[in-house]
Amino acid sequence: MKKLVTFALAVYLLVTCLYAAGAEGTRTFVDSTGREVELPEKIERIALSGPLAQIVVFALAPDMLVGIAVDWSATAEQYLPTAYYSLPVLGQLYGTKGELNLEELLAADPQVVIDVGETKDGIEEDLDALTEQTGIPFVHVTAMLSTLDETYAKLGELVGREEEAAELAAYCRRVYDRAVSIAQSVEKVDLLYITGAEGLNVIARDSYHSETIDLLSNNVAVVESPSSKGTGNEVDMEQLLSWDPATILFAPDSIYDTVAQDATWQNMQAIASGCYSEVPEGPYNWMGFPPSAQRLLGLIWMGKVLYPEAADYDLYTEVAQYYELFYHCELTQEQFDALVAHSAL
Repeated sequence: MKKLVTFALAVYLLVTCLYAAGAEGTRTFVDSTGREVELPEKIERIALSGPLAQIVVFALAPDMLVGIAVDWSATAEQYLPTAYYSLPVLGQLYGTKGELNLEELLAADPQVVIDVGETKDGIEEDLDALTEQTGIPFVHVTAMLSTLDETYAKLGELVGREEEAAELAAYCRRVYDRAVSIAQSVEKVDLLYITGAEGLNVIARDSYHSETIDLLSNNVAVVESPSSKGTGNEVDMEQLLSWDPATILFAPDSIYDTVAQDATWQNMQAIASGCYSEVPEGPYNWMGFPPSAQRLLGLIWMGKVLYPEAADYDLYTEVAQYYELFYHCELTQEQFDALVAHSAL
């Protein structure tokens, strides 16, 4: 009997120790939706829900990525360390460019899947269902242009890199607050941001994609239902001529190269006066698409293009700092000159 009691006690103690070790190895993380998610104490392997998260998280923890949501852009190899090109593409949770590949996700064996962006309707139910289905915790961290510092603080808590996140957060806060100060000190120009191969799409005021534009200009693209898509709202030439802004920004892969020779476009004051630019791209569109952290570059660039006297900073220095912090690369003067070649500086 004594031996049985001793054995039972030993088993009890072993189970208790294992339970305690397991408990010490986990923690509760409260994501931006208020969900309490149980995570490993130490995060080392991360997967992403989409391209917006890919840009944001890459700045803080590129070495933790077990996969990427979408392929890097064609220009990315010029800037990003090549080690990250061999990561498997796991797909994305939201959007129109494919779906999250759960088989590939499970094979990649992440400890957590991070969703970054706006808080969509029903996102709590979506993430709870995926967590239950895969056994992998899914978390959401809200990211708006005006609160990217809070985004990085939250991500730092999540992945255990509070110090590095604090540096990124401070940068985000400084750039955004400076843009606000510039906007408050000038008379904002009337502006359109035009997208699409035909130049007949606009990023409308008060859309999720228009934060940068609305802050630093008088965005004249006022429509009844602003599109939540990165391509914006489709309009016609008559509407563009009616808005007739003083300045136009063309998205990459739009019709920037041909408008100067087009008689119809020449009827717009911005084109006739040469007050138009093409938004830089590399490795992502600086104004968004996806609307992620690189929009800070949009703020820096727009401020200098539109209000050079108020934007009292060296553009190359500012852009190079962003590339170092967020892409982990040293931007050369030659690369910078190519990026801003079609800017009306």
